[in-house]
Amino acid sequence: MNKKIISVLAAVATAVSFTACNHAKKSDSKKLSIVTTIFPEYDWVMSILGDDKEDADVTMLLDKGVDLHSYQPTAEDILKITTCDMFVYVGGESDEWVEDVLKQATNKDMVVINLLEVLGDNVKVEEVVEGMEHEHEHDEDHDHDEEHDHDHEHEEPEYDEHVWLSLRHAEVICTRIEAELEKLNPENKDNYKKNLDAYISELSALDAEYQAVVEKAECKTILFADRFPFRYMADDYGLTYYAAFTGCSAESEASFETIVFLSEKVDELALPAVLTIEGPNHKIAQTVLENTSDPQKKILAMDSLQSTTSEDIKSGKSYLSSMKSNLEVLKEALGV
Repeated sequence: MNKKIISVLAAVATAVSFTACNHAKKSDSKKLSIVTTIFPEYDWVMSILGDDKEDADVTMLLDKGVDLHSYQPTAEDILKITTCDMFVYVGGESDEWVEDVLKQATNKDMVVINLLEVLGDNVKVEEVVEGMEHEHEHDEDHDHDEEHDHDHEHEEPEYDEHVWLSLRHAEVICTRIEAELEKLNPENKDNYKKNLDAYISELSALDAEYQAVVEKAECKTILFADRFPFRYMADDYGLTYYAAFTGCSAESEASFETIVFLSEKVDELALPAVLTIEGPNHKIAQTVLENTSDPQKKILAMDSLQSTTSEDIKSGKSYLSSMKSNLEVLKEALGV
């Protein structure tokens, strides 16, 4: 376990013990305490709660634009998790800290929703496609590589965590969230079910819009000069993709070979644009375009929903509005 997490857990242990003494008082209250790690989870919960959201205290831990892959919980975060009624998290490699935190839970009836577990066999192993940077590809010592490969034979596969970027997966996850909310607060189950049905109708309608756009496209390929967290979306609609890095990669500098490969693909496929994820750094995309036959092509950004802040939410951002915006970007990237 991360040393920083160990020290934070030690610091919060006393507070957790104190809270345990007062948990009975909290249990008497009808107000649910729900903690989510990322924005999509938060927005799904709020959408299902609907008019009953005043009966719940819902927290989004990553509320300052911190990326899931670099997030470390604070003592305050851990205290919220260990005393809540429902905790929703992704469950991938970025969330390895969760297991140790949940051992400190004072609410033994806490509902824990792990997105990857909910989706089961629909979760995909992280994929390295042609032209993509790979963290081991520059190893020069052959003997070291053989030893390295042997050491990793029995390792657990690294799963692609970005399941929230599939509208179809969102339907499955929201259905699970609603079912668990019913158990926690049976009095409001009719409202939860009504809100879920309405929300799934919107998800399904948007899913159909995505499918229609892709069917109209002559070239069904997208190219990201960046990390690629959109594999679930691409697979849902039969899109081919090329990218500089995998979705969970920590790399920020692309090799000469990767730049050349991506540039040649832009020309070969006559792609209308090069894509990136949200954020101000489009250096790789700019370099890729500079090496194509038409450096004036657009750089377009799709929102991976990993950097959403509480201020964004106050401004009206939602999961559905973000995915609708992504659809408009996808249209342009596919030349539809």
